[in-house]
Amino acid sequence: MCAASVVLLETVCAQNLSGPTGGAALPKDVYPDSRFRLPLPKRDDMDDYGKRVFDMLADPSRRSLVGLNGPAGIRMYDPRVAEMMNNANLYLRRETGFGDRLTEIAILTTAREMENQFEWSAHEPAGRKAGVEPAIIDVIRFRKPVAGLGEKETLIIRFGRELFGQKKVSSATFAEALRLFGRRGVVDLTSLMAFYSATSALLNAFDMQLPEGQTPQLPIPASTGR
Repeated sequence: MCAASVVLLETVCAQNLSGPTGGAALPKDVYPDSRFRLPLPKRDDMDDYGKRVFDMLADPSRRSLVGLNGPAGIRMYDPRVAEMMNNANLYLRRETGFGDRLTEIAILTTAREMENQFEWSAHEPAGRKAGVEPAIIDVIRFRKPVAGLGEKETLIIRFGRELFGQKKVSSATFAEALRLFGRRGVVDLTSLMAFYSATSALLNAFDMQLPEGQTPQLPIPASTGR
C-alpha cells in the first residue's frame, strides 16, 4: 500500500468508526446491567460449583480484563465452559513465553482482523501498558504495511492477517514462524489467536456493547456494524 493510500485510509476510517458504541442507546434485546443479550448472571442463582467458578472469575488475579461485563459473564451461564475457557485464557496470555508485549500484539491483530470493537477496546490499553508502541498499534488498527517493524512483530501481524484474512497461512510465513518461535511457539501463537477469534464470535452472537462512554476505536465499515 502506498503512503498516500495509507493517509487516505486513516482519514476516511477516522471519520467512519462504527460498531457498538458506549454512548448510544442500547439495542432493545441488550440488558443494561450486562450490556449483552442476557442479564448478568447472579451468584445466588448458582449451585455450589457455579458459585466457586463465579468467585474465581471475580478474583482480580484470575479475572479477565473486563470481569463479568464481557465474555466471562456470558460464559458463566455454563460454569464449566467459563472455568475451562478462563484457564485457557490465563495460560495463553501469561504462560506461553511470548511475554506481555508480543501477546498483546497477537491479540490486537486478532481483534482487528475479526473487526471486534469490544475486544479491541479492552486490549488497546492493555497493549500500551505492556509496551506496545503507538506506531505498532496504528499499523494494526489501520492495516498499514509492516515494513520497518521487528521480525517477531512483523511475523505475528502477518500471520494473523493471513490466518483470518486469507483463511490460510502461507508456507513462507509458517516457515518464518517456525524459525522464530519453534514448533511449540507456533502452536501457542495459533491457539492464542484462535482463542480470541472464538471470543469475538461469542461477543458478536450476544451483541456485546462497548462499556458506557467508550468511543469505538476501530475503523469498521458501517455495513459491518460490529
